[in-house]
Amino acid sequence: MIIDLEDVSVRRNGRTILGPLDWRVAAGERWVVLGANGSGKSTLMSVVGLSLWPTTGRVEVLGERYGRVDVREHRRRIGLAGSATEAMFRDDLAPADLIMTARNAATEPWWHDYTDADRSRARGLATRFGLASVVDHPFGTLSAGERRRTSIARALMPDPDLLLLDEPTANLDLGARETLLRDLAALASDPSPAAIVLVSHHVEEIPIGFGHGLILRDGVVIGAGSLSEVVSDETLSAAYGLPIAVDRRDGRLSARLRA
Repeated sequence: MIIDLEDVSVRRNGRTILGPLDWRVAAGERWVVLGANGSGKSTLMSVVGLSLWPTTGRVEVLGERYGRVDVREHRRRIGLAGSATEAMFRDDLAPADLIMTARNAATEPWWHDYTDADRSRARGLATRFGLASVVDHPFGTLSAGERRRTSIARALMPDPDLLLLDEPTANLDLGARETLLRDLAALASDPSPAAIVLVSHHVEEIPIGFGHGLILRDGVVIGAGSLSEVVSDETLSAAYGLPIAVDRRDGRLSARLRA
């Protein structure tokens, strides 16, 4: 099992902001986590990413139990990409360096030695995600889409067993969003990483190939399982407190306020 949560909850200032919940993700599965702002999505990802200790419950990720494993080493098997990750990158460093340094869980190339194989892999990942023309440009000069692609390529550099994508299409224009969703659909079809979890606000931003969904409302799971069953008018209406209609076309989903 890649992710195994049992009776997990997180409390802050006397208020439960997540759970209690159970959740299991098996090898080969691609999950999307949906919910309104404040529903607990980011908190859940912090728990799964082993950066937040839960108030209650058992957390096992990649076969190891949180609290009984050296998380500094174990996190190397978990790739994380999103705007929060990008905020740590220096604007004067190039994607080639930012991707390569993930090999040592670093953000700058000065403190570790890297091999030609490391450099080749970093550039190969940059090319895979459409960054070949800007791989040596300063990160600060890249577009929002190029920054996000750098973040995802970097997350894949250590060949992680679990990939966490925190709103990967946030703040992207239509063209950047659609090309990234195409590339994420291709990634979803690969056997590696063993599992992928993508957090989003919008069903339109679910890549083809993601087959499971977890829906949160006020920190509680109100739907989990097959995407085709979970992402429904009833579940999304409950999640957002509005009458939502879900449409399916060409393998993609969309949602709108029901007339």
